[in-house]
Amino acid sequence: MCPYRLVLEHVTSRWGVLVLIELLDRSYRFSELRRAIGRVSEKMLTQTLQTLERDGLVHRDAKPVIPPRVDYSLTDLGREAAEQVRGLALWTSERMTDVEKARQTYDEARALQTRAS
Repeated sequence: MCPYRLVLEHVTSRWGVLVLIELLDRSYRFSELRRAIGRVSEKMLTQTLQTLERDGLVHRDAKPVIPPRVDYSLTDLGREAAEQVRGLALWTSERMTDVEKARQTYDEARALQTRAS
């Protein structure tokens, strides 16, 4: 697989999108980020953060305190990617009515084709 396709997959994955958009506002501790995103397993969030960190999009700041504190934030590269992803998310939200109409039209046409067959 081409390297850019892998990065695109990471950025646009189900959890990658949500992590990037959430981190646009501020840095988060792991548990805060998990609550903010909702319905993501600890394992999946850990994997997503590690992948985005490896790609240079997320910065992991482990502070040497007791109890341990780890904060996650966007790098400059991550902020740039997150802005792009947020634009797509906003477009999706704004155009959802049109998408729903298109789906309904499609489903009705398919139902007619099925009955005619």
